[in-house]
Amino acid sequence: MAVVLVYDADCPVCRAAADWARRNEGIPGTFEYLPCRSAETRSRFPAIAEGACLQAMHLVLPDGTILSGENALPEILRRTRRYRWAAVLFRIPGAGILARVLYRAFARRRHRIAKRLFP
Repeated sequence: MAVVLVYDADCPVCRAAADWARRNEGIPGTFEYLPCRSAETRSRFPAIAEGACLQAMHLVLPDGTILSGENALPEILRRTRRYRWAAVLFRIPGAGILARVLYRAFARRRHRIAKRLFP
């Protein structure tokens, strides 16, 4: 069963991240991709508030567990071909704190970053 990656489709950086996951998924169909602001996202996943979704990507696991931001990263990596080994790095002591700080700092600046990366 596919996991669902919910992302801000209006953000070039977020679209690039979803495209990266699509290109690197271990088995075709591993991920289902839904934009934050879609009617389908609102109807299938009412627990994901639009505001929260616009601040961080969300991953919905087959059992219904919802992971967001830095907590979704190891699960995304585990489901890739070439980068699944990197999921182990999140188990290093202190990695969760560092991932949280870096992810949130990046997410706050993603629109400015997008302007530089995608002029």
